[in-house]
Amino acid sequence: MDTLLDALRARYQSEILMAKANIEVYLKNPAGIGEHSDITGAIDEQVAKLAEADEKLSTLNTFFDE
Repeated sequence: MDTLLDALRARYQSEILMAKANIEVYLKNPAGIGEHSDITGAIDEQVAKLAEADEKLSTLNTFFDE
């Protein structure tokens, strides 16, 4: 069971890192993202992904603390 929980933690941490990286790209080089004419909307989508992964990780850690 620890392996499954570790896998979930790693998944959520990875999702957090990916969303943060995408947000940084949008903020530093918005002109380079041609398919996203709505940069604010694109960032909002990444913030939602970040928040969801963070909440899942927090919940997992709260109820299944190591």
